[in-house]
Amino acid sequence: MVSKGSIVIGCDHGGFDLKEQIKEVLEKKGFSVEDMGAKDFNPEDDYPCYTSSVARKVADGTFERGVVVCGSGIGASITANRFAGVRAALCLTPEMATLSRSHNDSNVLALGGRITPGRKGIEILEAWLDGAFKGGRHERRIRDIESCTGEC
Repeated sequence: MVSKGSIVIGCDHGGFDLKEQIKEVLEKKGFSVEDMGAKDFNPEDDYPCYTSSVARKVADGTFERGVVVCGSGIGASITANRFAGVRAALCLTPEMATLSRSHNDSNVLALGGRITPGRKGIEILEAWLDGAFKGGRHERRIRDIESCTGEC
């Protein structure tokens, strides 16, 4: 059963500091947070493992939304988007985060701990949390994404 008040998060060593800040913000906002790791800063911790754990829980419906963080956010977003039903968006600005929710119904936010550290990362998170899917003409696009075969 999906809890709308809970979010699953994960990171590698490059996103550890930002993930910890995100976890604190989410908890202060009343979200229940499941932290898939990394549990400390360890250069041996790589994003595919932790991102896959987050994406799997979003894909199977355990969580409605997730947040993944790696050094640039690129590897985490690529990994998360390999899971059917996951629409991970790498957002570099609050405006991108808002659009990713309103137009693309993103359910996983990807951030780069080295690119958007601290306050900027939190501003992006807050815009993403506050965003809502507009539906309408965007619903068709989401259906097309989910059934995409690579041919038009």
